[in-house]
Amino acid sequence: MLVHVGPGRAPAPEDAEEFGALARSAGAQVVGQLPAPLRRVNPRFLIGAGKLGELKALAGATHAELVLVDHHLSAAQERNLEKELGLRVVDRSGLILDIFAQRARSFEGKLQVELAQLEHLSTRLVRGWSHLERQKGGIGLRGPGETQLETDRRLLARRIRQLQSRLQRFARHRDLSRRQRRRQEVPVVSLVGYTNAGKSTLFNRLTDAGAVVADQLFATLDPTLRALDLPDGRRIVLADTVGFVRELPHELIAAFRSTLEETREARLLLHVVDAADSSHVERIEQVEKVLAEIGAGASPVIRVYNKADILQTTPRVDRSDNGLPVRVWLSAATGAGVGLLLDCIAEYLHRDMVRGLVRLTVAQARLRSLIYRCGGVRGEHPLDDGGCEIDVEMDRAQFENLQRSHGIDLMVSTADRRLGNG
Repeated sequence: MLVHVGPGRAPAPEDAEEFGALARSAGAQVVGQLPAPLRRVNPRFLIGAGKLGELKALAGATHAELVLVDHHLSAAQERNLEKELGLRVVDRSGLILDIFAQRARSFEGKLQVELAQLEHLSTRLVRGWSHLERQKGGIGLRGPGETQLETDRRLLARRIRQLQSRLQRFARHRDLSRRQRRRQEVPVVSLVGYTNAGKSTLFNRLTDAGAVVADQLFATLDPTLRALDLPDGRRIVLADTVGFVRELPHELIAAFRSTLEETREARLLLHVVDAADSSHVERIEQVEKVLAEIGAGASPVIRVYNKADILQTTPRVDRSDNGLPVRVWLSAATGAGVGLLLDCIAEYLHRDMVRGLVRLTVAQARLRSLIYRCGGVRGEHPLDDGGCEIDVEMDRAQFENLQRSHGIDLMVSTADRRLGNG
């Protein structure tokens, strides 16, 4: 039985449809739905007494075994509803956590989901069930003793610490990988977007990665990174991350923080939007809210409006006043417009370039090799003293890194330019 709670009004149809999709993604069979406009929060049950009686009658008539509430429930509200209805009650956060637990495949993903579930459960231990109030007894355990509730809380806290310690090791490994990519100056471009917007389909189209694609919410959870060669010959790393959803549980954001750092550290975000979704404007706002929560709100973004084939829209690029691409319309399913997106990525990453001559001595042969590995050499001219002048054109951040580490400088500073400003 689904309960759609709306603040002071009937829930929006698209929100009710999404919650039904979440329930089916978790493996539930929906037997009934009840809209519950919420004009005033009932501290005991969230919903009012009249709506509670209606829910009880409807659940009995449909033989429902589980009640899913599209709203956050406090521990007391969840317990009171279960006692009144005689059924198990799960709120929106618990439902999303259950889906994540089913879909996690990697060892790190399973640890992240377990941590989020335990942190969610820790808020439900307060005055939980009657059996938690019994005292332990027996030889050596008499006296004040320890309540079962205290034991559960202590064991829970110990397991949470163990999971956090393991995930910290994964976080350190990810940080080492990111530092290695930064040393090699390989830009990371991250796909973000609302769940089921077509990120994995686009990721497969670009990289032939074979990521799981399904018409369901949260089909893939584990992040996937693949190398991708742009039309200008430059290599980047493309990252496919977990999809976002409205009211994503804070426990999940905290548990997946190290994974989501791939998004925060990315040079460019590709925000994939389901253009065929009538609520895509609200979905964009919800994704931007999550990006702000993980510290990626200020990252440069190109919005990728997917499913242009359904809208029968010709693939195109929309540009800002200074000429930079801001929106790309394409179809990840058919591949139409994907070439435009690759061109826009290359253009965006090269919008801030330096161009000039670098003079090297014979003793700087290692530095010469490093400049060539950066892929920004346009030409080379030998000098009479055995050294050389290299004509370079590369990303400003890349050149400044070489400048800091090796003290090189450009001889022709007037060639410094910004592609976005011509």
